[in-house]
Amino acid sequence: MRFVSEDYSGYFRRSLAALEAKSADPQSIRRLLGERVSMPVDASAIDALLDAHTDGRPLEADGAHAASVLRRLRQWVMLILMERDLTGRADLDEVCRAMTYLARRTTGCAMRVAGSELAQQFGAALDGEGDPQDLLAVAMGKGGADELNVSSDLDLVFVFRDEGQSAGSASGRIIASSEWMHRAARRTIELLSEITADGFVFRVDTRLRPNGDSGPLVASLSMLEQYFFSQGREWERFAWLKSNVIADTAQAGEQSLRDDTHSLERIVTPFVFRRYLDYDAFASLRDLHRLIRSEVARRSARDLTARDVKLGRGGIREIEFTAQLFQIVRGGRDPGLRDRRTLATLATLARRSVLDREECDTLARAYQLLRRTEHALQFREDEQTHRLSGSADERAHIAAMLRMAPADFDQAITEATQAVANIFERLLAPDPDDRSRAPEEGAGDAAPAADDPDVVRRIGLLREGTRYAAARADTRAAIERLLSEAIAQRTGSAGMIRLVELLESVCRRPAYVALLARYPLVFGRVLRVLDWSKWPAEYLMRHPVVLDELLDGQLLESTDYSDWARQLRERVVAARIGEAPDVELQMDLVREAHHAQVFRLMVQDLEGRHSTERISDFLSELADQVLGLVIDLVWSQLRQRYCDPPRFAAIAYGRLGGKELGYASDLDLVFLYDNDDDRATEAYSVLAQRLGGWLSTRTAAGLLFETDLRLRPNGQAGLLVSTVEAFERYQRESAWVWEHQALSRARFAAGDHDLGERFEQVRRSVLSIARDPKTLAKEVIAMRRKMHDGHPNRSELFDLKHDRGGMVDIEFIVQYLVLAHAKSHPQLLDNAGNIALLGRAAQAGLIDCTLAEEVANAYRRYRQLQHRLRLDDTQFARVATEVVAGQAESVRSLWRQTLETAAGGDG
Repeated sequence: MRFVSEDYSGYFRRSLAALEAKSADPQSIRRLLGERVSMPVDASAIDALLDAHTDGRPLEADGAHAASVLRRLRQWVMLILMERDLTGRADLDEVCRAMTYLARRTTGCAMRVAGSELAQQFGAALDGEGDPQDLLAVAMGKGGADELNVSSDLDLVFVFRDEGQSAGSASGRIIASSEWMHRAARRTIELLSEITADGFVFRVDTRLRPNGDSGPLVASLSMLEQYFFSQGREWERFAWLKSNVIADTAQAGEQSLRDDTHSLERIVTPFVFRRYLDYDAFASLRDLHRLIRSEVARRSARDLTARDVKLGRGGIREIEFTAQLFQIVRGGRDPGLRDRRTLATLATLARRSVLDREECDTLARAYQLLRRTEHALQFREDEQTHRLSGSADERAHIAAMLRMAPADFDQAITEATQAVANIFERLLAPDPDDRSRAPEEGAGDAAPAADDPDVVRRIGLLREGTRYAAARADTRAAIERLLSEAIAQRTGSAGMIRLVELLESVCRRPAYVALLARYPLVFGRVLRVLDWSKWPAEYLMRHPVVLDELLDGQLLESTDYSDWARQLRERVVAARIGEAPDVELQMDLVREAHHAQVFRLMVQDLEGRHSTERISDFLSELADQVLGLVIDLVWSQLRQRYCDPPRFAAIAYGRLGGKELGYASDLDLVFLYDNDDDRATEAYSVLAQRLGGWLSTRTAAGLLFETDLRLRPNGQAGLLVSTVEAFERYQRESAWVWEHQALSRARFAAGDHDLGERFEQVRRSVLSIARDPKTLAKEVIAMRRKMHDGHPNRSELFDLKHDRGGMVDIEFIVQYLVLAHAKSHPQLLDNAGNIALLGRAAQAGLIDCTLAEEVANAYRRYRQLQHRLRLDDTQFARVATEVVAGQAESVRSLWRQTLETAAGGDG
């Protein structure tokens, strides 16, 4: 039997010959290898190979035996993988996973040997509390990401819990735990990397530890945390991104390993992933990449025809950096971007639309080609090389190993590296020195602000302030460029003052300043928002994380909120601390995602993309989706949970119920449940309480929604959650007329859809009850008078909502028509909105058609004016009386024709 690898790899030929020379039956080696080659190399296959080489002897009992077994294991795995790779039976994923598992398994064996030897000499290592502890091996880079090369160094960092001493041996020998750990690390490295007659297992590189070669070989967790806080450099964040605990000395038990791993994660995660969008990472990566390219150029000076497929232009490292860049920038806010694997991360970037899907596909194809090329180069002599020679013969040799024609291979490599370089260089393009450009159309409407005394004074206060003084020099320089650019674009005085306030608020978060300085398009959009009105500007200052939305090329396109909620759910569920959900981060993620969508709608509103009604529709649909997500999240974390999914529904009243939500509207909610289980009442009550807290608690990311639960049966004195039967009984037997008025614009918003349908049946049934029009009209009028008295208007302006002839009058008219006539006109039962219901009432002959149209137009006009005034952050939605005099009179006329007439003239 002859193997394809024998034609291409000197290492394969030498290793196979050595195995045959040691065997009494050389052909049996080939037969066994042939059998192994026919099967995938996975964890079970490697475990089986290891068992076959141990001869039944525990490795911990004999270090020399363990060293020999591990080297022979590696030799067999390499031979099998090479033949499977070169014959097309193993894909890149199988090869990388197999090598990574081999590293994990052999490192674990070596550490157990080291731990066993030291325990015999000095007893187990103890922490400061006297509890057993282990040394942990943290794989960095590809070794932590299931991406290890076939002839790669194994980058390891060794950590332990804290200082203590050993438990002592039978002879009483005791050493400090740090010394115990140092010896264990040294012994592990020796068992893996020392070259013997059987070769080596892995070359171990420990230079990624704190302070590199000048630092101690092992670090306690507290030392590591202090190092990250005081000395951790930006490039180390990229290095630790793929870190993964792969083995320990196995003396303290599985629970100890889990606890220490979780403690390490709590230290590493905030160092790598900032809890805000970190656009500073672009500059850091640009500097790191410049150093790498300089070093590659120096090494390649002797052979300009050669190509470094890993570190060269358009190489593997640039693909990895592209993926890692967005992980560093966004991973703090999106746990789904913390996957250590490059290809998986590229797929997520495409799915999240962070990077163009076609570009992600290009990078993924290039990655696979370059990694396979890298493996072919290393298979030849088991060398850690990435240099593709300029020699035609050598390139043809590599092409053949990849089962490609030489010309096709050369073309594929050239096209792949060029495409990668184009994408990477575009991402890292330095900020232009000359940021000046012509003002955008419409940007010159306001007078220049450069000479406005208020603007000059406010800029002076910024420069004299402590935040500005404490900012980095490059951040202060960027702020000055942004101020100059804003003046050049003829930003109005109000917009300039808001810009100064925004820059002052983000001084201590240089990533946001870097975002504005790096992307002129984003900054231009920010200036328009700041110039537009007060409320959006203050929203931006409260939630600067939404600046990232301005980068999206689809910013002005409508969002599919069901798809948005699905993607958000993936991100939120991924936010965990060990096995438990990270509730604080989950709450922040939902808030920030909601803030981002609200901000997108504001920008679309600014651009005139939607009517006021459409904006409210979108905000209402968004709120529904958020409610559904939060219900599921809270229920999944509930100790009292006893079924899935919950038989629970959120019923929307008020603005949300009528789909008239504004940017800052409260949510009026009633909670219903349906379950005969004895545990239901307690479980759903806790769910309602937690849901209210989840929505209304102010976190570092701000507020999600203010909620009002007073519309539930019996108001504040009632239960937080009711069964459908109890709700219906209350509505029929105890509810006031105003509660039926509120019910007319209630609807199912989120939760169990079957329960939502049952609520709608109850709603329609209650609204269809026969009522005496005169009595009903008098009660509605009395409630309207009470509301009017509760909102006195002592100004000369017209209050769009509360004054006679305003929005509340229109809403009360519609609610009266529904309650008085729905029994005989069921088309009024639909929660179709005030404007549509006025039209239906007119079609039914209940009100004058012309007047109905005038009042509908008045309602539409009032909402537009109210919407604009709220964006200007006015306390009251009031306008000059003459602005809406005609509309108000039409409303008062309809009020007289309906309610006053029905009540017998009492209005």
